[in-house]
Amino acid sequence: MNFRFLVEIDGIQRGGFARVKGIAREIKVDTYREGGVNDYEHKFVNQTTYGNLVLERGLVDDFMWSWHDRLVEGDVKRRPITIVMRDSTNNETWRWLIDGALPVKWSGTDLDAASSQIVVESIELAHRGFRKGK
Repeated sequence: MNFRFLVEIDGIQRGGFARVKGIAREIKVDTYREGGVNDYEHKFVNQTTYGNLVLERGLVDDFMWSWHDRLVEGDVKRRPITIVMRDSTNNETWRWLIDGALPVKWSGTDLDAASSQIVVESIELAHRGFRKGK
């Protein structure tokens, strides 16, 4: 139950994480001051930006490591990712669809001989944007 957020890549569940950070978007605006108008500035929408997504304290299969390893070697392949949020009764409550993701940072946890699981401290993903899933 600690892994409340499931991660699907290309429609296949690849792991679960305890925390997801960086689900944010910002609309940049340009301002313009019109001569003779002193009580406000015009604001024009410029672009929408997205920060990196950070998945923390997770358990994943080997696919995530292999994908990051291939990127390190120059094989750039963006993939669609889905993050599924589950409630305390293990039912899906929300879904985010992440477009064009790349694993730009991988941080492992301390190694423990008593555990045979692949535990990840964090994976950071650059992406082209997100939307609410169905």
